Amino acid sequence: MLERIHLAIVQAVDKHGSLTAAAEILCVTQSALSHSMKKLEQQLGTDIWLREGRSLRLTQAGQYLLAVANRVLPQLALAEERLGQYAQGERGALRIGMECHPCYQWLLKVVSPYLACWPDVDVDVKQKFQFGGIGALFGFEIDLLVTPDPLFKPGLRFEPVFDYEQVLVVNHEHPLANVDYVRPEQLTREVLVSYPVETDRLDIYNQFLMPAGVSPRRHKVIETTDIMLQMVESGRGVAALPRWLVEEYADKMNIVPVRLGREGIAKQIFLGAREADIEIDYLKAFVEMARMPVAGVGESAA
Repeated sequence: MLERIHLAIVQAVDKHGSLTAAAEILCVTQSALSHSMKKLEQQLGTDIWLREGRSLRLTQAGQYLLAVANRVLPQLALAEERLGQYAQGERGALRIGMECHPCYQWLLKVVSPYLACWPDVDVDVKQKFQFGGIGALFGFEIDLLVTPDPLFKPGLRFEPVFDYEQVLVVNHEHPLANVDYVRPEQLTREVLVSYPVETDRLDIYNQFLMPAGVSPRRHKVIETTDIMLQMVESGRGVAALPRWLVEEYADKMNIVPVRLGREGIAKQIFLGAREADIEIDYLKAFVEMARMPVAGVGESAA
């Protein structure tokens, strides 16, 4: 019946566009591949593909099988990798996903001592996921997710690692640079610069502007922190970033952090992992190390 090779074939055909290309990638002959899938279709009593000229179109059953392949094959690959590491006496690999754009500087300060303490662990950092951050955990694309906005779901555990304040960053000559705090209506004349994240996931929108029923004059998206802050320094916009990050850059740029609202916006960074993996020694050690004070970055979370 259904075997791993069938899942690999469906995934390879979807990715590479043809049976010929899939056969080449999987190191089998096209005739063997075709025979294997035709036999599966006969056993299942349903077609996986329909031919349209030279191309193949997945049927509803084929779409379902592709979804299974995308979910199951990464799990099998990870299991084989882990078992191979155990057999060779290795520790393994720690794949970290980022849903926090400005956290790279913090992550680097944690990864450096971690690698020194755990020389047999490979660390990889991913930002783009096939299934999104939570889906990437469930889909075994990553082992840890760095996020300021955890979604507590069965099978996952999120641990707070440090606290920080989200602030507005402005040019040092900006009219708001010397105020005690910014009110939402004061941003209606501003160009707001942010990372490429949906507005309903941006704290400055969902915790500051939207509750007050106001919006900035314009919203501009920029992918990198350096360019974003250069825009702010040149007076071409304002941005909302963690205070610790702004203070790091303030030593070399003419920018100033300003509190958002009288009470400010308090945030935490969380590390999320699958519950089944949370006690793995090298993963648990990373979480514990991430809680330790890092020079110039937030405060350790309780």
